[in-house]
Amino acid sequence: MKRIGLLSDTHGWWDERYAKHFAECDEIWHAGDIGSMLLVERLQEIAPLRAVYGNIDGGDVRRMFTEVYRFRCEEVEVVMTHIGGYPGHYSPAIYKRLVANPPQLFISGHSHILKVMYDKQLGCLHINPGAAGIQGFQTVRTLVRFTVDGKEIKDLEVVELSSPSGKGL
Repeated sequence: MKRIGLLSDTHGWWDERYAKHFAECDEIWHAGDIGSMLLVERLQEIAPLRAVYGNIDGGDVRRMFTEVYRFRCEEVEVVMTHIGGYPGHYSPAIYKRLVANPPQLFISGHSHILKVMYDKQLGCLHINPGAAGIQGFQTVRTLVRFTVDGKEIKDLEVVELSSPSGKGL
């Protein structure tokens, strides 16, 4: 059983509450637009980090992470990318990969809009954790926590961070 902390679109913004909310997590997953290597290092101090780069990430982040990351967590096949869309509206590039070999969990970021949807066509849960940083139009910043237990994805929680409590890195 693994407890996962999920975030996206930090854009280099560090919030002390990331550490608080992810303290009990076994892993942290970041769905892109990380924004700085310092933020990567701070997250890695909390728990092991799995991440993809986003469209704003520079060469240092792009050298460390990939654009699309497929991995297994417990018995769940996961695909994570930054620009992925959502069920019924996937980006064309990722849609081909998803249809060819559907995962049980698809994670994307980019939109700054929190979405948790089940794709009946692919038999896949989609999660976009919204935006955890302060860059963008969102009025509420969000993180997601959940548990992967064997083949089950359960205990999903949305954490709202309504006002900034941190600093740019």
